[in-house]
Amino acid sequence: MTTHAIRGTFFDFVDDPWKHVGDEEASARFVADGLLVVEDGIITAFGPYTELSAQYGDVPTTHIEHRIITPGFIDGHIHFPQTRVLGAYGLQLLPWLQKWVFPEEARYADRDYAKDGATRFFNNLLSSGTTTAQVFTSTAPVCTEELFEEATRRKMRIIGGLTGIDQNAPEYFADTPESFYENSKILIEKYHNVGRNLYAITPRFAFGSSPEQMEKCEQLKKEYPDTWVNTHISENPHEIRGVLALHPECDDYLGVYEKYNLVGPKFSGGHGVWLSDDEFQRIHDKDASVTFCPHSNLFLGSGLFRLGKATDPDARIRMSFGTDMGGGNRFGMLAVLDGAYKVGMINNTILDGSIDPSRMDVAQSERNKLSAYRAFWSITLGGAEGLYIDDKVGSFEVGKEADFVALDWTAGPAGADWHSQLIADGGDPVTVDDAANMLFGIMIVGDERAVDQTWIMGEKAYQKSITVESTFATA
Repeated sequence: MTTHAIRGTFFDFVDDPWKHVGDEEASARFVADGLLVVEDGIITAFGPYTELSAQYGDVPTTHIEHRIITPGFIDGHIHFPQTRVLGAYGLQLLPWLQKWVFPEEARYADRDYAKDGATRFFNNLLSSGTTTAQVFTSTAPVCTEELFEEATRRKMRIIGGLTGIDQNAPEYFADTPESFYENSKILIEKYHNVGRNLYAITPRFAFGSSPEQMEKCEQLKKEYPDTWVNTHISENPHEIRGVLALHPECDDYLGVYEKYNLVGPKFSGGHGVWLSDDEFQRIHDKDASVTFCPHSNLFLGSGLFRLGKATDPDARIRMSFGTDMGGGNRFGMLAVLDGAYKVGMINNTILDGSIDPSRMDVAQSERNKLSAYRAFWSITLGGAEGLYIDDKVGSFEVGKEADFVALDWTAGPAGADWHSQLIADGGDPVTVDDAANMLFGIMIVGDERAVDQTWIMGEKAYQKSITVESTFATA
């Protein structure tokens, strides 16, 4: 058994900050000088250094100074085979898929291409502080295989699966209901619950999966009930109209997934921009989840996700945040928080009564504001709860896997270092308020440059001053 410890300044969560309006710091745990003890990748002790140092004084210890250490970031929605289309001129969702995405994703049927893409994909995740991700692949089984194989090598926790589409896609890219089913079964048997891999039955979206393929998804979920279900929902108005034309018996987009008994625990619907109030209520009632992807929603002109509605205390839904790279224009969750904050502030203005007094909803307007507490909860413990993996990751609780990120609050674009000196007299954070102010600066002023180190299962996987490749070569 290998035991070692990390000493430094820690910040994580014990509760949902939206439950503590006016007292959000009650949701957080801040330890200015703490010790995290790790045995074989699992946290075995955590607390103030003064309380634990005597017991663990002989344990080899790494002291990370002048950084805020948070749990590793969780990306709830990202596309592995879209790594190379990052930054491709957007149009809107459906024409963007046809022009850029399907041709690129088709290349991942070649194993060498998929292997190279996987190396680049995971390098970018780690350098951005992402340690856990729910991932879309392509219609080619080798793409999913290379995702899981590289994740296993990196010891990262990944939820993913063969991504099914058999209609409204080019013939060279589409699969069939039968091939999707058979290949999914093979991949589930090979990878699900093996190491840190988790499998998600993945109909790409209801516009791309025929009723026959949706029936195969339902069959897979019955045969493997502990798997996840990952898809898209209500992203774009044109897409929504297309879905309802294909399923005229359904009143709304969510109803299509309900028709095939896919909505429930471990179900994630990406985007949810145009979900109705009734759909939000049903997602709550069935304990399903939505992933907020602000960058791609803005990049593709899809719309503004109603964060204040999703966090309604009377019908709170599980939620994760996602980059949706390559529709999203960044790999990092810190950048996602910047976009989410701005979407929230626009919705705040829409509902505060200053534009249209008849639409004023003061409570929902306030819930759209993304403080540092709400933001970092959403990409750590909140994201883990949204994906039903909070027993494994998301905080520094004893028994969880030791994935974490060390953040440099002085790093970022020009001016970030000077801004940071406004807090804690230019020194290290002393209070939880100091830490929250620094974290807010990181998410608004900073970017992935603030990620100084990323640790996976208690082992360093990335350090800013060292390339990812050389880090692994010396690990």
